[in-house]
Amino acid sequence: MSGNGTGGELGRFSVRIEPSGAQFDAGASQSLLAAAADAGIRLPSSCRNGTCRSCLCRLESGRIGYRIDWPGLSAEEKLEGWILPCVAEARSDLVIDAPRAASVF
Repeated sequence: MSGNGTGGELGRFSVRIEPSGAQFDAGASQSLLAAAADAGIRLPSSCRNGTCRSCLCRLESGRIGYRIDWPGLSAEEKLEGWILPCVAEARSDLVIDAPRAASVF
């Protein structure tokens, strides 16, 4: 995985999933859910638009942005590090805690 924390020339960031240690690259304009799927990693999901919360996981390190103005998270949840990968985009290299993630290979 190559990611330098600044997006590099291709605007790609490295994402590590804990506790499995699985890794994938995510483009700056690609949802974390879609990037994981492209790498053969299944994150729980349902609505894919930030409302059902099926994909809820915790951001351990790094920065994200959202495709929508206010995803289905409370302000307190955001402060505690909870994210919705279906509408979250990487803004740096990331570590996320997603214990229900699974490899499809």
